[in-house]
Amino acid sequence: MNPTTSASTSTNDATFIGQVFARQQARAEALRKEGWEPRAARLRKLSHWLEENRAAIQQALYADFRKPAAETDVTEIWSSQMEIKHTLRHLKQWTQPTKVGTPMSLVGTRGWVQYEPKGVCLLIAPWNYPFYLAIDPLISALAAGNACIIKPSEMTPTVAALLARMCQEIFDPAEVTVVEGDKETATHLLALPFNHIFFTGSPQVGKIVMRAAAEHLTSVTLELGGKSPALVDETADLRDAAEKIVWGKGINAGQTCVAPDYLLVHEAVQEQLLKEIQAVITRFYDPAGEGVAASASYARIVNQGHFRRVAGLLEDAQVHGATIALGGLVDAEQQFIEPTVLTDVAPTSRIMQEEIFGPLLPVRTFRTLMGAVDEVNARPRPLALYVFSQSADNQRYLLQNIPAGGACVNETILHLAHPDLPFGGLGNSGLGRAHGHAGFLSFSNEKSVLKQRVGRTAMKALYPPYTAQVKKMVGWLLRFF
Repeated sequence: MNPTTSASTSTNDATFIGQVFARQQARAEALRKEGWEPRAARLRKLSHWLEENRAAIQQALYADFRKPAAETDVTEIWSSQMEIKHTLRHLKQWTQPTKVGTPMSLVGTRGWVQYEPKGVCLLIAPWNYPFYLAIDPLISALAAGNACIIKPSEMTPTVAALLARMCQEIFDPAEVTVVEGDKETATHLLALPFNHIFFTGSPQVGKIVMRAAAEHLTSVTLELGGKSPALVDETADLRDAAEKIVWGKGINAGQTCVAPDYLLVHEAVQEQLLKEIQAVITRFYDPAGEGVAASASYARIVNQGHFRRVAGLLEDAQVHGATIALGGLVDAEQQFIEPTVLTDVAPTSRIMQEEIFGPLLPVRTFRTLMGAVDEVNARPRPLALYVFSQSADNQRYLLQNIPAGGACVNETILHLAHPDLPFGGLGNSGLGRAHGHAGFLSFSNEKSVLKQRVGRTAMKALYPPYTAQVKKMVGWLLRFF
């Protein structure tokens, strides 16, 4: 395919990337004038492609890190399709101007907000959910009427190639283009004056993206990560909590930004909770007693670099006094790390300081809710908070006293799947919101419009010169309005 018309490129040539960007800039003006129907048509084409290529998506995820097909169906395909369906149901309404009220001081005017696309957007996707986390912001960007360049992760090359093929087959490259490449490619892209950048990844790289965006005063959405706690109090249903925590931690082998990163459990129920967790791990991943490594329901660490990092966290935790309560098996050749629960974990160990992004679950105990709150709040704001309790008072106390990007009560992860719940972080865990209407707004300029009548208006009475009468009216304004 001729590179000037391709919807994908793997070149690191800054000139070529600039040409791709310029072509989208030229197209953005026409996209801005479109109604909601052409946007909906693009989303329907995307939905149809996902439906027709389910097997290819499954195969790509398995090739990159042995992700089970059922997990791909739920976390990569179904989640994307749900976002498309929700957007299509509401798109006409979202694009309509929104009327606002008129204060008494501005009687005679009318006001509304109308929504227009920001222009050309850069979507930088991560490797852990490499398909969904490229598609999800694309849905919002297209719904808002933007042109997009997608930069997939080089750590999942099979998925990156599939995304490129998808865009070649269903999109005009002046509207959606995939640019494959490494850090150098990302650097070239970040040097361009995009109108919005949507980045999903680590806080460290998020800071680099934000610094680059500042050069052009480009708006950003940063979906980052952090240490998301799961708190289990003495009133919790321990079997139910164990199932949900193990699922949230075990899916994608723990390589999930909103996975429970560590467990805070009331000291009175720790022992029983660990027994329930062991039973759930066996039921989920080792029902035949052949070991988790033989399970077709458990993914692998994405590459050797990340395997060494996670294995290093496990080793460092033990050096600092932690005990392996459950699991602990690692296999470098397979990039396999067994679901592992650690107790007696020192707060100064790396596993309590860094985001784990793997199937290790450090456990610490608390005596009082205040103590648990203090421990969580001593760290940067988490992306997610998980509260397991049957006490409404305890639920309320924890939700009110622990700032976080989002939260679940008696559940993990599923707030991410709710299209009417804005998703995002707080401080170190992110900036901005995604999904549903919040995602549409992130990619839109909310243009405020005030319409004044022609001729005599209330404000003209306040025009210069500032005579005694005008000053008297200003006094009334300050007093009564």
